[in-house]
Amino acid sequence: MFEPTIPFGEPELMRASAYRLYLKELDAEAARSGVSSRISSLSPSLRADLYRFEADGGASEVLEVVAACVRHAKRVTIHMQYGEHVVPLTVFPHERLVHCPIAMTQLLGDGLTGLRVMHVEPALLRPPGDPELALVGEQRLHSPLAPLLWELAMRGERRELLPEIAGPAVYRVTPGLALGTLPLRGALLSAVYRLRLEASNLRDIAEWPGLDRERAIRLLNALYLQAGLMVSRSHPDAIGDSWFGGLR
Repeated sequence: MFEPTIPFGEPELMRASAYRLYLKELDAEAARSGVSSRISSLSPSLRADLYRFEADGGASEVLEVVAACVRHAKRVTIHMQYGEHVVPLTVFPHERLVHCPIAMTQLLGDGLTGLRVMHVEPALLRPPGDPELALVGEQRLHSPLAPLLWELAMRGERRELLPEIAGPAVYRVTPGLALGTLPLRGALLSAVYRLRLEASNLRDIAEWPGLDRERAIRLLNALYLQAGLMVSRSHPDAIGDSWFGGLR
């Protein structure tokens, strides 16, 4: 049996078929616990957050898992199927960094929607600056977390609002959001400027020039993950939104 995370240097990418066999062994060992072995080693709060996606036999999306790790401020390694291989992505929420053995430009290329979560575990790797130098990955393999979150939200598999911002609500962009750090242009940039001035619900945002429902959802998810979104559920436009069974 191999080590699920390789904490030294640059990991060799394992074939997805071999990793699936390993996961079957884990599932067999944990069958009596009633909790998926793929999340059972995580903290109780994070495990509860992720278990809802596995309870019905489904699989967590990469965006869901990374968002949950950030929300709970837990260092984790997400093993993702990338083509025929497995890529371990280690998330450091406090440091706003990720560690990945392949370049971010490659990971975020055309195959982004093909990423599949295979396994999630507490990170063995340590972030840059940690005194346990042997457990710190190579500097060149670290990348900022924010661009990854943005690209997963805008181009990944998820086409619905994240649970934390879903439901009857109106949205507004936070005044402190640094627009210069985000790849915004055209209709998306116009929508963000508009959301700086007025609070709007999803139905209205989806009708703005250059947007539709899916694009509006992706933008709201992306802004939320950049800590750039204010959500109000007491606003009249939220309470009366007919998309969510409101009064209108």
